[in-house]
Amino acid sequence: MNDHPRLSIGLPVYNGEQYLPEALDALLGQTYEDFELVISDNASSDRTQEICHKYAARDSRIRYIRLPRNIGAAPNHNYVFTECRGELFKWASHDDLYARDLLQRCVEALDERPDVVLAHSGQAVIDGDGKVTVPYEYTLATDSPHTPERFRSMLFEAGGDDFYGVMRADVLRRVKPHDSYHHADRTFVAEITLRGAFHQVPELLYFRRDHPTRAERANPSKRSRCVNLDPRRAGPLHPTPRLLAEYVWGFASAIRRAPLSSAERRACYRHLVTWLASRAKPGAGERVEDRTPVDPALLTVSVDDLVAGREGRQA
Repeated sequence: MNDHPRLSIGLPVYNGEQYLPEALDALLGQTYEDFELVISDNASSDRTQEICHKYAARDSRIRYIRLPRNIGAAPNHNYVFTECRGELFKWASHDDLYARDLLQRCVEALDERPDVVLAHSGQAVIDGDGKVTVPYEYTLATDSPHTPERFRSMLFEAGGDDFYGVMRADVLRRVKPHDSYHHADRTFVAEITLRGAFHQVPELLYFRRDHPTRAERANPSKRSRCVNLDPRRAGPLHPTPRLLAEYVWGFASAIRRAPLSSAERRACYRHLVTWLASRAKPGAGERVEDRTPVDPALLTVSVDDLVAGREGRQA
């Protein structure tokens, strides 16, 4: 194993046996190879441990850690980051797929643009079989040189999965760790946008899998999703109104912590107030996964052609 990898990939997982091998094949088959893959197993009760040991025996870039108990998805995401050593960092999901050039293109973007703090790529939603169901046109203004505009975009646009982009680890260490209230991932990424611009690689290289056992589907209520993020959210001390209030406060406190000028801070607060007023409108909070699937006959992209480990599946 390289003791000083340029990039660290943190993969938190709990009971991921169904899709984990495909995700590992896709990551280990990347054209960019200077990385470590740190897997933090949240005390899985299925074959996850067996699968991880099998892959670690074949590839020295993998470091497998098994936690003694399930600490929740959010603490596990935070923990795996603390175990990583690279100057660049990426979270990976055990059920998503990654085109071979994803890491290479994102690292190149960060090298070419020192002002950029996070790089990601074009993306699409796939089903359990790995077929594209919803191509996603990225419309967020996270590449804007104006911090309030980046923040406004994160509030109002249906989110991309920038959370899974390649980031500068030193920037990530300066933001508040991922929390476990409703939509905590959005406030987390919004705080990163307050630290610098993002770059979206135009190629379609990232495929987010939507399936019935994904955490968001398996936990349909706000309460259950938050308990999945952190079991300490269970019980009467964390009613839904508190989880929603923490969500709003997450944005406000991110603005307060960020290194902004007085004018930038005021502009961000104004965007937040406007966003709060808009939440009462029909259609607010649209999820990309809930958009109408496209006609498969209109698709020109083949996941099997782009992702390592899926060769020959079309046959």
